[in-house]
Amino acid sequence: MAETTHSEADGHGSVEHEKHYWKVYWILLVLLVVSVVGPFVGEATGVFAVTLLTAFGIAFVKAALVVKNFMHLNLEPKFVAYLCATALAFMALLFFWVAPDVMRHEGQQWVNLAAMAATGESAENEAATAAGAQSSEGEAPFDPAQAFASTCGPCHGESGRGDGAAAAALDPRPADFTAPEFWAE
Repeated sequence: MAETTHSEADGHGSVEHEKHYWKVYWILLVLLVVSVVGPFVGEATGVFAVTLLTAFGIAFVKAALVVKNFMHLNLEPKFVAYLCATALAFMALLFFWVAPDVMRHEGQQWVNLAAMAATGESAENEAATAAGAQSSEGEAPFDPAQAFASTCGPCHGESGRGDGAAAAALDPRPADFTAPEFWAE
C-alpha cells in the first residue's frame, strides 16, 4: 500500500485530475468565443473600449489560470495578487505609453493615409488640426514646405518632379508636379 506511483500520488492521471483539465479546457473555449465576439460588439456599439477590455480581460484570466492550475506554485495568495497587479500595471504603462502615437493618423514625420481613408478623414483636416495643436503649445506653426518635404518629398522629390529617393522602387512612378500634363486634367 505504501508503494504508489508518482502519477497516483500527485493526482496526475486520476479521474478527478482529468475533470479539472476539462474544466480548464471549457473556460479557455469560452474565452476564445469572447475574444472573437468582443471586437464585433465594440464595433457595433461604437464603444471601442470593449475590444480593449476584452483583450486585457482575457489575458488576465488566462494568466490567472496558468498560475493557479499549471505552475503548481506554493505561494501565498497575496504574492500571486501582487504579481498579477504588477503585470497589469506594466501592461497599462505600455498601452498608455504607445497608444497616443499609434492611435493618431499623423506624426511629425509620417501620415497614415490608409487609416485616414478608412475613417473618412482628410490629410488637410488632420494637418490643420496638428498645426493648430502645435502652435497652441508654443511650438513652430505649420510649415507647408516642411510638410511637403517630409511627407511627399521621399517619393515626389524636393522639387516635386517625381524623382525622390523612394521613387525608383515604386510602380507606377510618382507624379511629376512640374509637368504641364499633370495640371492639364
